[in-house]
Amino acid sequence: MSDVKWFMQGKWLEYCSCDYGCPCETMAEPTYGHCDGAIGMKIDEGYYGDVRLDDVVIAATFFFPRAIHHGGGHMQPILPEDTTEAQREAIFKILSGEGQPVGTAFQIFSVIVEHHHEPLYLPIEFEWDIKKRRARLAVPNIVTASTVPIRNPVTDKEHRIRTVLPEGWTFYEAEVASGTVKGIGDIKFDFSQRHSSLAYFAFDNNGMAYSYNEAKQRFGLDN
Repeated sequence: MSDVKWFMQGKWLEYCSCDYGCPCETMAEPTYGHCDGAIGMKIDEGYYGDVRLDDVVIAATFFFPRAIHHGGGHMQPILPEDTTEAQREAIFKILSGEGQPVGTAFQIFSVIVEHHHEPLYLPIEFEWDIKKRRARLAVPNIVTASTVPIRNPVTDKEHRIRTVLPEGWTFYEAEVASGTVKGIGDIKFDFSQRHSSLAYFAFDNNGMAYSYNEAKQRFGLDN
């Protein structure tokens, strides 16, 4: 385990090329055989030792040729241009998965992502409303993404779907929505009305920072 204590919690936003309901979360193969898209994480409260990470947004584009557990993944991380060198070092140390238990989020990413593209430091626009199931992620000349509620194909009413993972490795509960996203950087993709999810996250040296019941209280889940 790392000697440096760290913690971060905040807002999770995900887009992938699969149909609604991420197959990777239910042990199924990707809808179209591969998986690509984008992730955004807004840290509301966080630290790595003495380095504060509050309000930092982490974004990334990714591509996996098969289901993610087969590995071979590509990822390009993106941090805000105004992050300090100390913040960047801290975040990449966390993302590396070094010293973290096997089976935790960043340790898993360190195994399945085999091709690391050059990090980018650019303005990141991040908008997120979990109750309305609406969000937006944008990085100039790299990726644009938007999330809206899924609509019933018969009535056109907004349709609510939740993914509940009491023993999950990335989030506790997620609101599933409809994502439109285009990547024009190193990793290219272009799709609409595909899977998007919004969730709260909390990680520390040991993986998920809270138990499911603690997370329900802290984040007001089940509301």
